[in-house]
Amino acid sequence: MANVEWALSGFGDEIDDDPRVQAAVMRALGASHIEVRSAWGTNIIELGEEQLAELKKVFDEAGLKASAIASPIGKVDVGLPVEHEVERLGRALRAAEVLGAPYIRIFSFYYEGKAPEDVRDAVIERMTALARRAEGTGVTLVHENEKDIFGDIPERVLDIVETVDSPALKLAWDPANFVQVGVKPFSDGYERLRPHVVYLQVKDALSSTRQVVPAGEGDGEVLRTVEALRDSGYEGFASLEPHLAYAYETGGFSGPYAFGVAARAFAKVLEAAGVGAV
Repeated sequence: MANVEWALSGFGDEIDDDPRVQAAVMRALGASHIEVRSAWGTNIIELGEEQLAELKKVFDEAGLKASAIASPIGKVDVGLPVEHEVERLGRALRAAEVLGAPYIRIFSFYYEGKAPEDVRDAVIERMTALARRAEGTGVTLVHENEKDIFGDIPERVLDIVETVDSPALKLAWDPANFVQVGVKPFSDGYERLRPHVVYLQVKDALSSTRQVVPAGEGDGEVLRTVEALRDSGYEGFASLEPHLAYAYETGGFSGPYAFGVAARAFAKVLEAAGVGAV
């Protein structure tokens, strides 16, 4: 019996569009939570009140809780007005309220054709506005390090979270995304970013091809990271985001079988680290 247990979650829409299928597979894998990006083929921030209520009912009946709203906030060009994403965040916050999710995943803006240093101030302005909107709601925004956005490498991720300096803005850790921008996740980023990391996304990648692979089978230093998180007293979620079939701008897909492959691979990592999952 592991002395440390983390709550296992996963991106339900990587399994199927139907949330009932999502819930059934997550429960079969032993998960207690689910991360919500879309349902019935519709992004979470586009769902109406009746759909959100129905989604809550589906999860309640399955005995699942929402670990996070996997929103697309910040996956837009930094040139859009500040209010554009603040308004969309309001919808994500409503979804979090209905589903009881403690976290909302966000990103730090595309800036195609520009240098990172030229858009830094605009990014900080927007990330600060998002954090201020979330303050006092009881929901924490978690920034995901994603390729092609400002916060893709550890230096810029740290710049965002330290400059904004809000209790409502923390970090999600995605090792595969770091690998895909030429970073060794644990070696290059863990020590600096760990004080702000509150959420673990589980996917891995090969540095040679940037291909996403099951956890522990790539260059994401997943086991070293899990062991370090364990030793630091981490008690958060571990959310499966396999991307084993294909990826697209706002997410990815695996299907039930490949999702199970990803879950079993991560279970081996957890076992090696002496961490349980519930």
